[in-house]
Amino acid sequence: MYIDKTQKFYGENQTASFDLQTNGETETAPSFEGHGELQTTSFARNLRLSLRWLSLTLWRNCKQQRVEGNGDFALLCSNIIRQRQRHTPESVRPVPIRILTVGKKRSRGVQLIVDEYIEKLKYYCSPDDIQIRSNPKNARDVKAQVENEDTAVMGLIRPDDWVVMLDEHGLDLGSIQMAELLRDVGNTGAARLSFCIGGPYGHGEQLRKRANISIKLSSMVLNHQIALLVLMEQLYRAWTILKGQKYHH
Repeated sequence: MYIDKTQKFYGENQTASFDLQTNGETETAPSFEGHGELQTTSFARNLRLSLRWLSLTLWRNCKQQRVEGNGDFALLCSNIIRQRQRHTPESVRPVPIRILTVGKKRSRGVQLIVDEYIEKLKYYCSPDDIQIRSNPKNARDVKAQVENEDTAVMGLIRPDDWVVMLDEHGLDLGSIQMAELLRDVGNTGAARLSFCIGGPYGHGEQLRKRANISIKLSSMVLNHQIALLVLMEQLYRAWTILKGQKYHH
């Protein structure tokens, strides 16, 4: 299915229509009346084009999905509008991002990729990558190890930070929702956004109480280095979504 590339501007009492071709057959979507007086402003033209797009998209989706009932139709409208907004550049306050990772020394390959994404993120915000050594006091007891790591992490978190804890039991966010999280944190007045990746035995109790939200990158358990790479890419992807750039499809 494709939209005919021919575009027309309609005057007073003329009708806008859309020709589509499906499996070799041409069909016409519902149309609406244009208004000649509104053509004198660019705002009116943009509004008219937006209505044309919405009319066509609603008609096409309703036909494909066979939507029935006002409730389903309203939900469809909301989803379509949200999809349209996903690629619209937004004005977002660039909150500094700090990533706190507990773990052993990274491999050279992982560090090269991390450095690459740090450079990419610098176009949008001020990123900071902090490594915290796993089991900093060489405790033999697992509980003591987690507590020591927890204390080290908490020592790097300020009262005005907005804290995101990465945990396998956290909320399952998509890329669009991650972008919305970055946008919303910018509106909270937080001085910094901190992402926390735990060690081999997870996070301590202090961080769990301090975190503003807990999210997961996967339903599977990830090595801390893999989790870091996934997070870095998703942060970059989120910013390109917010800026309406052609990276996320």
